[in-house]
Amino acid sequence: MLGLPKGSLEESTKTLFAKAGWKITTSSRSYRPAIDDPELDGRFVRAQEVSRYVEHGFFDCGLTGHDWIQENASDVVEVCDLVYSRASTLKSRWVLCVPEASPVRSAADLAGKRVATELINTTRRYFESRGVKVELEFSWGATEVKVPDLVDAIVDITETGSSLRAAKLRIVDTLLETNTKFIANKASWANPAKRRKIETIALLLRGALEAGSKVGLKMNLPKAALERVSAQLPALRNPTIAQLSAPDWIALETIIDESVVREIIPQLKALGAEGIVEYPLNKVVY
Repeated sequence: MLGLPKGSLEESTKTLFAKAGWKITTSSRSYRPAIDDPELDGRFVRAQEVSRYVEHGFFDCGLTGHDWIQENASDVVEVCDLVYSRASTLKSRWVLCVPEASPVRSAADLAGKRVATELINTTRRYFESRGVKVELEFSWGATEVKVPDLVDAIVDITETGSSLRAAKLRIVDTLLETNTKFIANKASWANPAKRRKIETIALLLRGALEAGSKVGLKMNLPKAALERVSAQLPALRNPTIAQLSAPDWIALETIIDESVVREIIPQLKALGAEGIVEYPLNKVVY
């Protein structure tokens, strides 16, 4: 049984699995997806709950955030990191925030004050480790609108900080960095057949994520230009080279970061490359 995160990560998770080779389909408001693999049965639940269900054996494996593993103190196997979100591949942060005009400059300044958050246990440990007593309040959402009228500070999650700045909030400290993790139940991990399946899923999910920022590039070029062209290509490893029927020409193929393609292609053309083709990748497995 596979635990999948319901909510903001649902669509990006389905897209990631599709690139990895598994098609996950759901009907409206359905929590029981269809997966085109007879060995896989899945359920969509809130990311906050996935680690508990994996620990207790309802799920053999699942995807959830490092933050919720820590919050629930779940005893699970962390198979691999999967740094992705609904919008980017940045790690998110749980941060302590106050209004811009607040005199608070550190956690100590919040002694005796009220703090709202969804991450209650982690926030409690944070203040206890600093010897600061605060009144914690669980937040059901829209946490940023509660300051300064309802609470003195909040602990909320952010990727870039832009939404917090828009709400006129200032970050005082970072409690935790988090990203999605693929986790497994300990008994399932100890089962050889289940472990092989879990490791296969992890391998292909990592490959799909790795491919997200890269493209394939192939071209024909004169042999005489090979050394100069190779110097321009930031390949994962040495590029693949094949002899063409014309003795003075070769074919070259490589994988590079998509971010540098727009600079590389004009340089390759100037060095004599022809028939340059850029193509997308589904998976890159090392």
